[in-house]
Formats: sequence, C-alpha cells, structure tokens
Amino acid sequence: MKEIVQDGDPVLRGDAQEVPADLFNTPKLSKMLEDMKASLDNAKHGVALAAPQIAIPYRIFIVRYDRMLPGETEEEVEEKIADIGIFINPEIIKTSRKRSPVPEGCLSVDGVYGETERFDRATVKAQDAEGNWFTRGGGGILAQAFQHEIDHLNGVLFIDHAENLQKHES
Repeated sequence: MKEIVQDGDPVLRGDAQEVPADLFNTPKLSKMLEDMKASLDNAKHGVALAAPQIAIPYRIFIVRYDRMLPGETEEEVEEKIADIGIFINPEIIKTSRKRSPVPEGCLSVDGVYGETERFDRATVKAQDAEGNWFTRGGGGILAQAFQHEIDHLNGVLFIDHAENLQKHES
C-alpha cells in the first residue's frame, strides 16, 4: 500500500498526464489500480482517490460507491464488499446549472474541512481499465467526488476554493 501524500508535495499541484493507449491491459496499469484501491481501502473515511494522491502522475481516480450511502455507520460500511468505480482519462461533460455549498475534506489535506460550491449533478466521460469509454452521471456525494477528483488531476485542492476552513484533530 502506498502512503497518501499531503499538501505541500509537488505531485498534488501538477497536471496529471493522460494514460496512453499502450498502458491499458498491462501489469503496470493493474499495479497502479491495485495500489490505489489498497490506499483507499486503508483510508476508512475516504470515498474516492486520485492517482496523484499516491504520487502516480496519471489521470485516474477511483470511487468507493459502497462508502457513499447515506446514514450508515462506520461498522456497516466496513462490513461491505468494496464496490469500486475506475475512471481513467476522465472529463466532466455535463453539469447541472444548480450549485450548492457542501461540506468537504480531503485525504491529502488531512484534518481540514470546509465548504465548497459544487454542481449538484455531474456526468463524466472516462475509460475503464480495459480502455473502453463510458459515461456515468451522478448527484449528491458522487457528483461532488467527480468534481473533487478531477480537480486533483488538474493540480487543484479543495482548500484553494473552500470557505470556512477548520482544522480537526484526527
């Protein structure tokens, strides 16, 4: 498992590179995805992770759909089998007009929380691990995760545009 890098590491501020076609269906890409999954699994309060957060400078993020269900206790979430979505070379192709302030944190800015303005709904076009293109839309926390993780791929952290930042001790 790779450590999640923290704010101040230059990899978090760079533009991630597109995953080239010849990297699909290779052991190298499989290893990157496994490292991402292991790091996210270990971060019990994390719902998504971008590759740069574990020092992989590629345009990849993963989400744990099973951790996005409302009202579940930490124990209930831990008992679930990981339901992971893989998004490679993602781009947001559609958003709602409506935006709302939402509470937000980040595994790479550990212990800091704030409020960000996010689109209520977002649709992403991306590739899966085999290189096939797909689109996936979502609202609520999934739309927020899409926007947050794509920000990471563009070198942007939520603290760059969040309000009411507060530090909480872990």
